[in-house]
Amino acid sequence: MKKYLFITLSLLGCLFFLPSTQGNCAQLKQSLAKYKGTQVSRDALKRLAPFNRYINYYSQFTFFRARHKVNPDFIRALILAESNSDPQAISNKGAMGLGQIIFTTGAQAALELSRSRFHFPNVSKTKLANLKKRDLFDPEVNILLTCYLISKYNYKFKGKLELVLTAWNAGEYQEELKKGRVAPYRETQDLIGKVNSFYIDLLRKRSRLASHKR
Repeated sequence: MKKYLFITLSLLGCLFFLPSTQGNCAQLKQSLAKYKGTQVSRDALKRLAPFNRYINYYSQFTFFRARHKVNPDFIRALILAESNSDPQAISNKGAMGLGQIIFTTGAQAALELSRSRFHFPNVSKTKLANLKKRDLFDPEVNILLTCYLISKYNYKFKGKLELVLTAWNAGEYQEELKKGRVAPYRETQDLIGKVNSFYIDLLRKRSRLASHKR
């Protein structure tokens, strides 16, 4: 089954092959180098463990294109980078929960889901249509919205990790995105570096585990 795959090569494409993105590539390269080789610890995996069933379930949905799903390890990498797997986390900008979702963004996403063809056994359309701030502290609701939003940005920005995470961190209508560029914010670029490294490490761990089972 085909998936969009977020990988380092998309970032290398930004740095070396797409002239339209080079405006912020020097800063982005610094952030990639800063977090290169960062690994996901056993303790981090333990903190993620209670949420794996939600991540695995909601990442299966093809919200925007048939047979295209969000990789669950990308969602894990994002959650680790954003909240360190703390469902009660609140940022200094008011982002909330595991994925660090701003309420206005979450409420709009929830409304879109309430009007969609998708149905979720444990999250009602009524709850989604009337999302409350406290709902973002519910791990299942937060992960559902995280998977939906990443799927949306993944589709909109053709699976390019750096643009998906710019939309996630700085907003999907951020001016630089219209030019195919990463936002010129250190916070955004550091998030790209962190998620990229966590994601690569999670994929490697999964590959090693799979090879041991053969």
